[in-house]
Amino acid sequence: MAILKRPIAIRILIFFVFSVNVHGFYLPGVAPQDFQMGDALMVKVNKLTSTKTQLPYSYYSLPYCRPEKIVDSAENLGEVLRGDRIENSPFVFKMRESQMCAAVCRVKLDKKSAKALKEKIVDEYRVNMILDNLPLVVPVQRPDQDNVVVYQHGFHVGLKGIFVGKKEEKYFIHNHLTFTVRFHRDIETDSSRIVGFEVKPFSIKHEYEGEWNEKTRLTTCDPHTKRAVTNSESPQEVEEGSEIIFTYDVDFQESEVKWASRWDTYLLMADDQIHWFSIVNSMMIVLFLSGMVAMIMLRTLYRDISNYNQLETHEEVLEETGWKLVHGDVFRPPENPELLCVYAGTGVQCFGMILVTMIFACLGFLSPSNRGGLMTAMLLLWVFMGLLAGYASSRLYKTLRGTEWKKIALRTAFMFPATVFVAFFVLNAIIWGQKSSGAVPFGTMFALVVLWFGISVPLVFIGSYIGFRKPALEDPVKTNKIPRQVPIQAWYMNPIFSILIGGILPFGAVFIELFFILTSIWLHQFYYIFGFLFIVFIILIITCAEITVVLCYFQLCSEDYQWWWRSYLTSGSSAVYLFLYAAFYFYTKLEITKLVSAILYFGYMLVVSYVFFVFTGAIGFYACFWFTRLIYSSVKID
Repeated sequence: MAILKRPIAIRILIFFVFSVNVHGFYLPGVAPQDFQMGDALMVKVNKLTSTKTQLPYSYYSLPYCRPEKIVDSAENLGEVLRGDRIENSPFVFKMRESQMCAAVCRVKLDKKSAKALKEKIVDEYRVNMILDNLPLVVPVQRPDQDNVVVYQHGFHVGLKGIFVGKKEEKYFIHNHLTFTVRFHRDIETDSSRIVGFEVKPFSIKHEYEGEWNEKTRLTTCDPHTKRAVTNSESPQEVEEGSEIIFTYDVDFQESEVKWASRWDTYLLMADDQIHWFSIVNSMMIVLFLSGMVAMIMLRTLYRDISNYNQLETHEEVLEETGWKLVHGDVFRPPENPELLCVYAGTGVQCFGMILVTMIFACLGFLSPSNRGGLMTAMLLLWVFMGLLAGYASSRLYKTLRGTEWKKIALRTAFMFPATVFVAFFVLNAIIWGQKSSGAVPFGTMFALVVLWFGISVPLVFIGSYIGFRKPALEDPVKTNKIPRQVPIQAWYMNPIFSILIGGILPFGAVFIELFFILTSIWLHQFYYIFGFLFIVFIILIITCAEITVVLCYFQLCSEDYQWWWRSYLTSGSSAVYLFLYAAFYFYTKLEITKLVSAILYFGYMLVVSYVFFVFTGAIGFYACFWFTRLIYSSVKID
């Protein structure tokens, strides 16, 4: 586990004072760094990653060449939670000065080192590096399209292979790296800005004459004779006692790409048509639901209300059927109203966090160049949105004739965060047991607790106090003292059936975009199509509201007035389909074979599904809350 050089609590305090850290929340293209010819370029190394295990490890957990002193870069809260461990490296370039076959060091493998390398090669771990805040990529030609190059993050630690004429499988390490640094030069000042950082890894068994020292010339790779490494025909085998010499080339190539556009290559979407298909698909769902809602509101409700208001006698009222008959019970408080208030308030908190994060992301403040910025922003927004959670829960609680607002505030402040924190703590313990750098250090865990208890909890209580002081919302109709008996319902109005049916359409509106989100998280790819995501987000809100209103109307027409919890669960049930889709994605797209990695995947996706349930459930509930008050306020009751 990496040790942070600066106390995490102090860094969090500094973050609050300045709102952002030194590198955080800047628009791409605002803070370029100019280099003159010959200036030193410091290459940094990041974590080792694998899509097969999802467990990151520190670069220096393997027997790579080390600098004289390993220095950790200051990471923000999001970087630490992501498992980033950014450190200095022995790779030092000079701007616009190409190098050939520069020897870094010689390493002799012992049994432990050889075993560690083999394990990482089997699990297809990749080495990640950074130069001027640009991640290292490997250009790969797409086999299905000519002249189309895609970029993979980092290079593989090594590969497995079999020598010609032998059956035994061997392990080989990539010990020679051919770097390409692309730069954009300013003609007037002759300064340069880095716009690309690529590598081609090779495995080669280096040879030399005599004894090894710092000035030893290699016979397999020599800048004096212009002999370069261009293939891996004689690879370096990984075995106990093997002598590995690490070398690299670096070539500087001028580029027409300007600094402000240097991330375009990384974020290039070759399949943006499918995102438009996702939008069209979602819009069709919205139009269908909007048509149903319009039909209910403009035809059925208008006719029903008009006819109902024209009735003159109480006997005629009793002869009526449908949603009008339950006007005396529709606003009767539900079972366990305190829990409903807590979940409604928490849903508002989630909604506020996601909405503001989306807006900042669409404006470009949370670009991938700001590693950890997205997660840091979401955490801080969650903390500060505790004010809305407390206000919403206590305001609803008072409307439901509650009196103990402090109890509601306490449950709102602790129920949902405690559940997520316990799950996170258990998963972190599993990661720590694997000795992965992805395990969150104790200092960061303490900082999260400080954010929770020191800021979020007080804000929830402040919001609850403000919300409870507001006058309670008056019901548009009076509630009868004796509850009305709910008649036997048709099979399709069964609560479980209608709730599960209600979650299909909201999930259908987002599942295509969900594929790209899961790919970015679990296959370590960039996700920066927040414009598409924001449109889908708006469509999701509309879909959740409309499907819940439609099903709520059908429920009331069946003389079933118990709509409170069902409205929350109807749209919230889309989280069930999200988790099922996550399981489908696991078995069809991922190559995870280890039990620990599978537990981590399903554990994190369960937490994500829980957040999605609270968020979508609150949307459906408040839509029905508004709908019922609207239609019953239009009915005259003597």
